[in-house]
Amino acid sequence: MFDVAGELCGWLDGDREFAVATVVSVSGSAPRGPGAALAVDREGTAVGSVSGGCVEGAVYELCVRALEDGETRVERFGHSDEDAFAVGLTCGGVIDVLVTPVGAHAPVRQVLHKALPAVARGEPGALARVVRGPADLLGGALFVRPDGSYEGGLGGRPELDRTAAAEARALLDGGRTGTVGLSADGSYCPGGLTLFVASSVPPPRMIVFGAIDFAAALVRAGRFLGYHVTVCDARPVFATRARFPEADEIVADWPHRYLRGTTTDARTVLCVLTHDPKFDVPLLKTALGMPVAFVGAMGSRRTHADRERRLREAGVGERELARLRSPIGLDLGARTPEETALSIAAEIVAARRGGTGVPLTGSGVPIHRDDRDAERSAAGAA
Repeated sequence: MFDVAGELCGWLDGDREFAVATVVSVSGSAPRGPGAALAVDREGTAVGSVSGGCVEGAVYELCVRALEDGETRVERFGHSDEDAFAVGLTCGGVIDVLVTPVGAHAPVRQVLHKALPAVARGEPGALARVVRGPADLLGGALFVRPDGSYEGGLGGRPELDRTAAAEARALLDGGRTGTVGLSADGSYCPGGLTLFVASSVPPPRMIVFGAIDFAAALVRAGRFLGYHVTVCDARPVFATRARFPEADEIVADWPHRYLRGTTTDARTVLCVLTHDPKFDVPLLKTALGMPVAFVGAMGSRRTHADRERRLREAGVGERELARLRSPIGLDLGARTPEETALSIAAEIVAARRGGTGVPLTGSGVPIHRDDRDAERSAAGAA
């Protein structure tokens, strides 16, 4: 639902009644993941998508029905081998969709009044909803903040709300979206109650070191992928807004000094484009010792060999060196800055999602991987 938070904030402020369908579970190959949403108001206006087109019509009708009868429901959609024209996912996957009416006096409306504006402002938070359990609890919602405080309720015992908030906060701390099994009495043992928790966290960071022409193209690619992009260079004459108008931040500082003092996390991507030892070596020595998602460096294979030698002399161990992706990027035959940026962006996506980087044609690898597969692949690569 967070992908349409901005539009739904307007609907809430305008007192429009609507129903929202949210993907809460995906198995196999499916175009969109958990959290994707389609909302329909009483005028028939629709925003968002749950499947990229495969089952949009059927889900739209479910939203219309929910507005008419006021009932929350969970529906499953999958590919039908018996009838290729039946409602289903032609890609072969299966999705479960929670359809919730948001009427003028629906309890969930007050929760969304708190959750959606906060998400639209970029504040972290998690929205937990009951997707399996007693009928009177289905669709119950909590909005949980990073400090553990929460709005709303699941409709059961206070112990259930407290336990659900704790579970949602744990997912939020990891920036993860997923399901949690609980008991209706609030105990942690799975007992017939399933929560879907959608986490919203600030965008991940991409820090591009080296204010060169290739960096300008990579900034655009990073923004397109949803990163908060910072350009850092020790030379103020090059690190300017005029050269990088699309960057979120521009920093004139020694790269290693800036990296030591700035905030990073397990989603942060570091791209070193300077290929100058006086910048690269202290920067990469710092970067390879940090728990970030990706560390890549530009340069020829000869440059890379020299860089590795210098890093070893600086005390960087083999385990840390194994994390370095250099020369950065996938083999696309790139020549221009834009093609090179695409090559780098493709490697970042592959590392993040557990992809191989090989053509899908004839490869036999899954087109869509779930987050657990991606985490295992990334851990293996590390």
